[in-house]
Amino acid sequence: MRRWSYLSVFAVLWVLGTAGVASADPPGPTDYLSEVVDIDPNVAGIEVEIVGGDSFVLLTVAPGIGVDVVGYSGEPYLRFLPDGTVEENQLAPSKYLNEDRYAAGEIPTEADATAEPRWMVVADDGAYAWHDHRTHWMNEIPPPGRGPGDQVAEGVVPLFVDGVEVDVTVASVWQDPPSSLPVVLGLAGGVLLAIAMIRRRSKLTAAAILGLAAVALVAGGTAYLSVPTETAPPWSLWVFPLTSALLSGVVLLGRGRSEFVARYESFLLLIAALELVGWGVAHWGWLWPAILPTALPFWMDRFVGAVTLVGALGATAAVVAEAVAPQRRY
Repeated sequence: MRRWSYLSVFAVLWVLGTAGVASADPPGPTDYLSEVVDIDPNVAGIEVEIVGGDSFVLLTVAPGIGVDVVGYSGEPYLRFLPDGTVEENQLAPSKYLNEDRYAAGEIPTEADATAEPRWMVVADDGAYAWHDHRTHWMNEIPPPGRGPGDQVAEGVVPLFVDGVEVDVTVASVWQDPPSSLPVVLGLAGGVLLAIAMIRRRSKLTAAAILGLAAVALVAGGTAYLSVPTETAPPWSLWVFPLTSALLSGVVLLGRGRSEFVARYESFLLLIAALELVGWGVAHWGWLWPAILPTALPFWMDRFVGAVTLVGALGATAAVVAEAVAPQRRY
């Protein structure tokens, strides 16, 4: 019991510690959808799209074309060279404002819109994504007097394409709320699975954790790969469910064959379940907004998030119950 207590404390601290490591400001769920509505003049060789609903502007430039992106104070901010190299001006105030979706980043004293640019390479494939505050609603509080279906923002991102001034106009619209049915079904499925596990069927618990980890890994991995790497999607999207899948898989494969598994089965399953709880808690905020930063169908991601969180909580309870009453085996 003393060893179990120590291991339980370690398990909780492990999950809390790893959950605290997150990306600075990755694409997140949102109720607003920003879209490019006009490129004037409509020059060839560039593609502009919005990533994460309204979070990032993604500019892709064809080889042989040079593009300069102008910052908020008219300063040189980004430049796309004809060979595909993308450089960012480290002295542009826009660089620091764009580190946070709501421009909460602190501008260092050396940043100056009138200073000679100090360029640093940030990409080499002719594509780059950045927060641009001219393309989305700049407040966590919804715009007063407006509702779903209304336009909440419109702005212009100025570019120079091979020396030609080009205005990219982006409009953002408040989206209708999504159906709650996938979340309700996911919560109900999680409750049923939790009840089955808490009935102390230990084989079911390990297999259920593995199944939940597998679907969470698909959802999290898809979200991670759905946005450009420079937008810093959090690695916890896939690391948590992958760790859970590996641990529960070790238990299932080693049960009856490994002395290590026999001795530490409860601890391994506790870690696996808590990893999924951490993933599910972080994913809770994905259940309700209209737009999600993933290529997976939104209803599917919501269902997986709901069933995983409740199922993982049930698995945690089942593992703890099994560990404190080891004489009850089925």
